[in-house]
Amino acid sequence: MSTHIHEFDWPDRAVVGTIGLPGTRTFYLQVRAGTQVVSIALEKQQAALLAQNIDEILDQLSTVEGNPFSVPTSTPIELVDNDQLEAVQEQFRTGAMSLGWDPTTAQIVIEAHPITAVDAEDDDEWPGEDGANEPEMLLVRMPVGTARAFARRTREIVGAGRPTCPLCGYPMDADGHICPPPED
Repeated sequence: MSTHIHEFDWPDRAVVGTIGLPGTRTFYLQVRAGTQVVSIALEKQQAALLAQNIDEILDQLSTVEGNPFSVPTSTPIELVDNDQLEAVQEQFRTGAMSLGWDPTTAQIVIEAHPITAVDAEDDDEWPGEDGANEPEMLLVRMPVGTARAFARRTREIVGAGRPTCPLCGYPMDADGHICPPPED
């Protein structure tokens, strides 16, 4: 069975954004090239780790003698994207993700795969003629400046949620917060 790959080389836009209020937000990784837009849902922690790891890769690359990939140390102002998500039609909910570096094109590479549920009764099912059960993945390659801007925006989006309690570190709701009892 072949995998349907939503592939974006040099996308026009790649951002993480949310829908909903803090505490009930759904996070999306949205990528656009021309009229093709793909939105995949992901967990807040996945978004935070993605931004952190992109910055770590770029920081390491910027220390290479002569910085042959022209990795910016900060976000290029012309690449800042504070716009809302475009119309969201969720393609899938993200399970496994991988992050890499392609030195031949000087691009960060993100792969996202959907959450898979193994159901013993469905093992013998094959995709329908329309490809309804066809496995899929998102593959995004973005240049270093775009990746730096992507990481910055993602950190800001993640940080815009509920404030954390200074005592227990858990998120505080607008209608109050009770710290959980200490663990023994």
